[in-house]
Amino acid sequence: MTMGLLALATPAAHADASGVCGNGYKLIDSAPVGNLGTAYLTWSAESGRNCLVVVRSHPGAALSMNAWIGRDDGIQDIDSGYYTSYAGPVSVDGRGTCIDWGGVIHDQEVSRWHTHCG
Repeated sequence: MTMGLLALATPAAHADASGVCGNGYKLIDSAPVGNLGTAYLTWSAESGRNCLVVVRSHPGAALSMNAWIGRDDGIQDIDSGYYTSYAGPVSVDGRGTCIDWGGVIHDQEVSRWHTHCG
């Protein structure tokens, strides 16, 4: 489990959110986190992993944020802390399971359950 405690100084570009997870990840889904940002779900066919990053629309002073991703069998990865631009990346092996994912920016949140089953 990843537990971030420091504010990140480098913003993640919206168009390149998949790059935060590493090479080979492709954007497969996204969802707004209220009006404060977006959660981006990516997939790597090479590694079989799903990865999630929660990105603020307007980076600035550190806010409470989290990004979480999980599998049907309870395995999960969570990043929670105070960040200036994004939370994550968090990832799980997505082969042979369904993915639950979501995030929080300040007082706004999003969650998706039982998606991208494979």
